[in-house]
Amino acid sequence: MLKIVFMGTPDFALESLKAIYEAGHNIEAVVTNIDKPKGRGMKMVSSPVKQFAEEKNLKIYQPQKVRNNPEFIEEIKKINPDVICVVAYGKILPKELLDIPKLGAINVHGSLLPQYRGAAPIQWAVLNGDKTTGITTMYMDEGMDTGDMILKQETKIGENETTGELWERLAKIGADLLVKTLEMVEAGTAPREKQGADFSLAPMLDKEMAKIDWENKKAVEIKNLVRGLNPIMGAYSFLNDKKIKFWKVEVIDEKELEKEFPELTEYSYKMKSIVSGTVLFSDSKKGLYIKANDGIIKVLEVQGENAKKMSINDFLRGNKIEVGSIFE
Repeated sequence: MLKIVFMGTPDFALESLKAIYEAGHNIEAVVTNIDKPKGRGMKMVSSPVKQFAEEKNLKIYQPQKVRNNPEFIEEIKKINPDVICVVAYGKILPKELLDIPKLGAINVHGSLLPQYRGAAPIQWAVLNGDKTTGITTMYMDEGMDTGDMILKQETKIGENETTGELWERLAKIGADLLVKTLEMVEAGTAPREKQGADFSLAPMLDKEMAKIDWENKKAVEIKNLVRGLNPIMGAYSFLNDKKIKFWKVEVIDEKELEKEFPELTEYSYKMKSIVSGTVLFSDSKKGLYIKANDGIIKVLEVQGENAKKMSINDFLRGNKIEVGSIFE
């Protein structure tokens, strides 16, 4: 079995670490990010990868930085690994580290490269409304996700699938693909395919993008924003100066709305003149419906200011939203 140094941090990486541990590889060291304060009490919390490494009594390194860190590089050289496995570690690695393992440094990336190079490939696939995505394993080089590809596995993205749900599925796919990749690397049969020039980027998300643009975005784009930012930060809008986060929504058309509310049929001729973001129907039993540019947003799950996430029905039992009011 291979002698491995594993580098990773979140739950996405944990699945891969578990898989190669259970496959019997010799994990000589685990490298993960430093503990961080979390929650109201700002208690220091270890990464999921560190927690697993502690359970299995694996050697742990938590360098503040890996670039210009000769002490850390020397430690990895002493280990003399066959392979370094990198899964969502969170730092760009220097050439002097990538050159250490005899059989190369291998990365598990959450997209079908060369599409979505960068920090947030899973999120952007959902935000952009893609129908498919997948996992790529690759040999790492100094660039950002530019190395030679080894294996790929494609999967469909569900119409209502959130980033969180896709993240969990891809973590398991990535773990299985890493095990297969390491088998081929060990046997000397791993393919090596150059990436094409037709690539796209998946930069880190910023908080500014979370505000819903009722005026300019189509209904399906609003839906993709909501599911793409679930559970990371949540898409939001303001109503009467209060911030409301949207966690789950559906898109319906006017015919579906009229079928649900026949009394609205006589007002259908007015629909085009209604401002996007306007509340068309609000009821604790039947829910909340908001006008969008080319359709209607049916709200399923929300979160009020300083409140918990809840179904729209529960929210409307305690919070009145007037028909005709406008989300901004």
